[in-house]
Amino acid sequence: MATELLFRDDAYLTETQATVEAVNERGGIVLDRTVFYATGGGQPGDAGSLRREDGSTIAIGTAIYDPEDKSRVIHVPLEGQSLSRPGESVTVVLDWERRLKRMRIHTALHLLSVVLSYPVTGGAIGDGDGRLDFDIPEGGLDKAEIADKLNALVARNADVSESWITDAELDANPGLVKTMSVKPPRGSGRVRLVAIGDIDLQPCGGTHVRNTAEIGLVAVTDIEKKGKQNRRVRIALA
Repeated sequence: MATELLFRDDAYLTETQATVEAVNERGGIVLDRTVFYATGGGQPGDAGSLRREDGSTIAIGTAIYDPEDKSRVIHVPLEGQSLSRPGESVTVVLDWERRLKRMRIHTALHLLSVVLSYPVTGGAIGDGDGRLDFDIPEGGLDKAEIADKLNALVARNADVSESWITDAELDANPGLVKTMSVKPPRGSGRVRLVAIGDIDLQPCGGTHVRNTAEIGLVAVTDIEKKGKQNRRVRIALA
């Protein structure tokens, strides 16, 4: 049975009741539903805990998609945790502080791709920091100038919203895809789009804040030359 991904409808949901569907040989726990984002698209899997009916907890270090069934999410316990059992009812509790930092930086990275309108060759999201790699033939990027433009977009207090299009609609609009290395999540017949006001629109399966005002001030911390035509731009919540 596929895991119901509650974060896709509400990225601000911090806990939910769930039932254990399976426990693999390594102790990974599959639930019928979850608020945990599973590793993908440059965004790491969420951490948190599963609260059992007797009040004890199982600490979860990350969440990943089942390599044998991408429709299921495996919750990976930290070492030394007690094992759950199929059929058990648990409360899934998200490490919200960590998630929120990732949501803020993820939305800021979408805005960075507007400030630097070059093909994106890679990216990563951390706990309050992140980076994008750009296919830029020439150097000369200025950290202060990029930061000013980025924070000007943040200050527009633009709403962030989601919608869905079919795979065929995405194929007919290839310009929506900015990332060269990370492809939009497909396989269900439809693709999720994330819009930031009238500033940006692109396919994305990750979690975002509801308004750019929640991002706060952003700093450009480094610009690295990673190749003849590759520049890595790092940002962080200031």
